[in-house]
Amino acid sequence: MWTALRRFWPALPVLLLGLWAARLDHLRSSYREQLIECRSGRQVDRANGDRDVAKAEASFAKQRADAAETYAQSAQAREPLIVRSTNTVREYAQTDAGRAQCLGADRVHGVDEFSAALFADHSASSGGGQGRVPADAGTAPAGR
Repeated sequence: MWTALRRFWPALPVLLLGLWAARLDHLRSSYREQLIECRSGRQVDRANGDRDVAKAEASFAKQRADAAETYAQSAQAREPLIVRSTNTVREYAQTDAGRAQCLGADRVHGVDEFSAALFADHSASSGGGQGRVPADAGTAPAGR
């Protein structure tokens, strides 16, 4: 046995290198299979991700359109009523909404009379002043 070992010892490192190369080739092929599986899975995930992004963008665009429409409706509802002629005022005052919003001249004078009556007989002082506030019941409040 020792004589056979002495005779074939140079073949032993070559045999070990061959086994090592075969093992590396086996490992490389298994790693390559795993890489192909991983990449194919990523392709599926990438396609799903692109689909999800497209869905999210479409949803966002719809939300923006809905928000713009809602804003336009609320802005239109808040537009002031601009009256350009006395005939328009008369016609609007004859409607139900106009009756509720338009005050007649007698109602405005009634407010002035109410404020004059409210402060005319106020004789008690608040305790901190020099005297009572003089009431001028003959004139309308400022700004009317």
